[in-house]
Amino acid sequence: MTFNQFKNTFKIFPLISSFQVLRLISKRQLTRWQRKDLIIKLRRGIYILNEHDRRIQPSRIFLANQLYFPSYVSAEHAIGYYDLIPERVEDVTSVTTKKTAQFTNPFGVFAYQHLRTDLFFGFKEIPDENKLPVLIAEPEKAMLDFIYLNLADFKNKDNDIFSLSYRLQNLDKLKKNRLMAYANRFKNKTLLSVVKNLLSFMKESI
Repeated sequence: MTFNQFKNTFKIFPLISSFQVLRLISKRQLTRWQRKDLIIKLRRGIYILNEHDRRIQPSRIFLANQLYFPSYVSAEHAIGYYDLIPERVEDVTSVTTKKTAQFTNPFGVFAYQHLRTDLFFGFKEIPDENKLPVLIAEPEKAMLDFIYLNLADFKNKDNDIFSLSYRLQNLDKLKKNRLMAYANRFKNKTLLSVVKNLLSFMKESI
């Protein structure tokens, strides 16, 4: 198979799996096309056509879901997405029931933090700019995942950590009842203490 034939077959796909690739071409051919930057490896077993030949330019949050499954975008990247912090978060952070992992490719850094299976909740499906489905934490769960995964930074700290260290903003987007209900599901006293302080800070910020 020529590359033009291959390109015409897969240009409408956002991603290509090694199973699809190796049904049509040899490993040697795949390696040769990678060296020529005709096809790009995103991680083991997942590829994409080069920028000029692919029809869909996949979003980074879509890629984050696809590179490591099951996962959903959360923590720093999600709270940035919801404008709960002023900074733009470049690395795409997700949570997963699998082991902690990180992948770096031409689209950036994709980091995955492990959560227990019973904590893998509080996410929703939204369409990205290509109308492809992506999973992202609800605002309250994104905040809780962030706190839980950085609990040592919050422990025994006063409310200044919310305003000075993390510069939290637009906290009216968080539903207090949902935040507390979700926090209780973690069954972690330290997390509950931090969330109560956050609720107090939210009240003072209004």
